[in-house]
Amino acid sequence: MAKPPIREIFYTSQDGLKLFALEYGERTAKGVPVICLPGLTRNSKDFEPLARHLSRRHRVLCPDFRGRGRSKYCENWADYTPVHEMMDTLDLMGAAGLPQAVFVGTSRGGIVTMLLAAFRPNVIKAAILNDIGPEVDPKGIERIAGYVGLMEVPSTWDEAAVKLRMMNEREFPNLSAEQWRTFARRTFTEEAGTPKLDYDPKIGMAMRKGLEASKGEIATMWPQFKVLAQKPVLVVRGENSDLLTATIVERMLAEHPGMKSVVARDRGHAPFLDEPEVLAAIDDFLKNDIH
Repeated sequence: MAKPPIREIFYTSQDGLKLFALEYGERTAKGVPVICLPGLTRNSKDFEPLARHLSRRHRVLCPDFRGRGRSKYCENWADYTPVHEMMDTLDLMGAAGLPQAVFVGTSRGGIVTMLLAAFRPNVIKAAILNDIGPEVDPKGIERIAGYVGLMEVPSTWDEAAVKLRMMNEREFPNLSAEQWRTFARRTFTEEAGTPKLDYDPKIGMAMRKGLEASKGEIATMWPQFKVLAQKPVLVVRGENSDLLTATIVERMLAEHPGMKSVVARDRGHAPFLDEPEVLAAIDDFLKNDIH
């Protein structure tokens, strides 16, 4: 059987930024289209295994949010907000001719998905939230704010893999050397043969300024989640996550009794979505919960 095609899409945001997305699968695929929204400093590369897997039955779009990957950077740090990213996602849907999709949101991408539920609920057929909920543990946010845009860029790819292993091994205890190298390639881009940050450091500034303005108080999104709770939802939680606790997932289940959940074993924030138990839960969710 031939591999489903992969295409590059360039489109323009409402405020004039040239943005990029990868499209997997046939545009006429029978399954509901899927849009994968990445984490704070991440991009479309994170979804490659999932997108390839799903593209046998679904058309899958994986954007690089503004300031990440192959999308253009903003001049002003204040333009890096989940609201801007939500509007960019709607621009992508317009460019791709998609009125509705299943949204897979990793971390920041899940926040954008919950915003979409409140702002334009009809575009969401269902949602898969990857290690994110309407409330997060402040410890995880503090950890992320401590390195975003401040991380020293490794000088070689071997160093990149070792550095990521040192930072993340406690939460991801059983990755092979090859998996750490893959993680490095998804985390950094390449320039003249060496690793380079794959996002605008101003994203870190935007995050820290936001925390400063709120005096460290992290806003919750329970009202937005209540709107999303009218849709089929699957939540993926990393067993070792310091962002999404088991207690928050329990409260989410109380708000949305029909919600499905799966724990990615030996994973922190955020699971890769290529874990066998996670892929099985996603396949089951797309097959049985979406009508």
